[in-house]
Amino acid sequence: MPNSRPLYIALGSNVGDRAAALARAVDEMNRAGLRVLRESSWYETEPVGGPPQGWFLNAVVEVETDCPPERVLCALQEIEQAMGRQRSVACGPRTLDLDILLDGDQVIRAGQLELPHPRLAQRRFVLIPLSELAPRLVHPVLRKTIGELLEQTSDRAQVRLWKEPAKESKRES
Repeated sequence: MPNSRPLYIALGSNVGDRAAALARAVDEMNRAGLRVLRESSWYETEPVGGPPQGWFLNAVVEVETDCPPERVLCALQEIEQAMGRQRSVACGPRTLDLDILLDGDQVIRAGQLELPHPRLAQRRFVLIPLSELAPRLVHPVLRKTIGELLEQTSDRAQVRLWKEPAKESKRES
């Protein structure tokens, strides 16, 4: 891909079949021209902020694209909407949440697009899967690696490796 670059996208779901939502989102990103290169493990995570709600399933993917970040954001919002995302309650339950975390060393503050993601350094549910993929990646504003940000975050919300129940039962038989 000429002029392509890797960028990192967070995925989350806490409504309906969370695993199916994440898997479909990865497929849809590929169809939208965001070539998924790597995917973190999936993590079950305690909700942070917002009203009382169920736990999330979260992951991070590294994608390669030559699309500008504004187009990537548009594509992600189209995927969310196609999968039933409704934005009626701030930080509320959602079928799918897709956020651009980092796009190389770009720093952008324009309309809906803010890169790097403004709350990246305060969220273990993002830092843990991102550090699995790129622990030495440097945050372009804070000038710390993702591993360092994970060590230093004050967030103590629970994040645990998710083991798909169907896979677990197959191993036991």
